[in-house]
Amino acid sequence: MPDIDIDDHSDVWVFIEEHAGEVAPVSWELLSEAKGLAEELDEDLVALAIGEDLDDVAEEAVERGADKVLVADDPVFEPYRADPYGEQFRYLVEEREPDVVLIGGTHTGRDFAGRVAVPAYAGLTADCTELGIDEDGHLEARRPAFGGNVLATIKCERHRPQMATIRPGVFATADPDPDHEGEIEEVEVIVEEADTISEVVERNVGDTADITDADRVVAAGRGVEGNVEPVAELAEALDAELAASRAAVDEGWIDGARQVGQTGKNVRPDLYVAVGISGAIQHIEGMNDSDIVVAINNDPNAPIFEHADYGIVGDLFEICPELVEQLEDVDDPAEVLA
Repeated sequence: MPDIDIDDHSDVWVFIEEHAGEVAPVSWELLSEAKGLAEELDEDLVALAIGEDLDDVAEEAVERGADKVLVADDPVFEPYRADPYGEQFRYLVEEREPDVVLIGGTHTGRDFAGRVAVPAYAGLTADCTELGIDEDGHLEARRPAFGGNVLATIKCERHRPQMATIRPGVFATADPDPDHEGEIEEVEVIVEEADTISEVVERNVGDTADITDADRVVAAGRGVEGNVEPVAELAEALDAELAASRAAVDEGWIDGARQVGQTGKNVRPDLYVAVGISGAIQHIEGMNDSDIVVAINNDPNAPIFEHADYGIVGDLFEICPELVEQLEDVDDPAEVLA
């Protein structure tokens, strides 16, 4: 391992994930959080965009707080493949020597982050839910461990950059400010199509939505006892995404991509309806930033009610169909519950 002088590294980087012109929301969430880290370290906030036709993406990154945007723009990066992304990212990390690098914990981010961290001798913490800076200027990356029962704090004191992948939905989104000024720099693209070892033969996009982007979420828990249909019908009536607690996922009732909680995904919708969910702290950690929380449970002492704005005590198999019926007669479905 080469000697690394951590004093030679500066700036907080955020990877701006883009596919066919659409930016992953977690990118703007990371810009918001990284701004505070950069200010605490007295370093610049740098956004890195890799893809094709990125002018609008780069300008929006500046509006959302980036002091500088590094742009690697070339057709070789579209559609996404891990080897060209990883090679380009690694080159820039080694050339520019950032202090901190934050990447969204998406399929894309998780796929190529290791391709950067290992050859660059960087420290990488995966699946983080909290970030901070200690008194010595080291990144404190916190993530659930031991099945979500503890929150581990991981520091990388002897390696740079300090890298982390962060769960979507954990932080608030950086709001755009048209008056914010920043620099946009086109960087050298060192990847050529002839050098890549992968090829996209066919693309299959699943029909499971990303619940972290949803404005409304209806989640089913152990209380549904395997009968998810009433909860799914309520979700459809509310124009909401169906989600689940870990218990419902472990039982195989709902796909794991829809799990909310420390070992699942973090969501912050306008409306969150918890149906048959007891309210274990691991689940609460994943939805506690929701604007309005409605709990439906037959146990009046269920912990979920302590975190709910509205609570309905009763049999979910009677309450859900009744709510669906009421929703048929209103213009705005959220009026029935909010």
